[in-house]
Amino acid sequence: MLIIKCPYCGDRPELEFSYGGEAHIDRPVRPADLSDEEWNAYLYTRSNPKGLHAERWRHIHGCARFFNAVRDTRTDMFVTTYKVGETAPTGEDA
Repeated sequence: MLIIKCPYCGDRPELEFSYGGEAHIDRPVRPADLSDEEWNAYLYTRSNPKGLHAERWRHIHGCARFFNAVRDTRTDMFVTTYKVGETAPTGEDA
């Protein structure tokens, strides 16, 4: 079982969390002005890197807060977690 560090509650088992998708996706300022293709890309097109990936998670069986995490998709290991609104760590901090 994976242990995920909630930035609010500390280390908890993975069963307490729910994946929320890719992190740092900005909602369009004027969605009604987007073409069908642009709206489709906003809703469904996500990066799928091999390696480090910033993701949103929710501690559903704990504090119920959303937070961001950097996870290595090659190993499924979490590198770091951080609160929503904080900048994603880079380099050696990630």
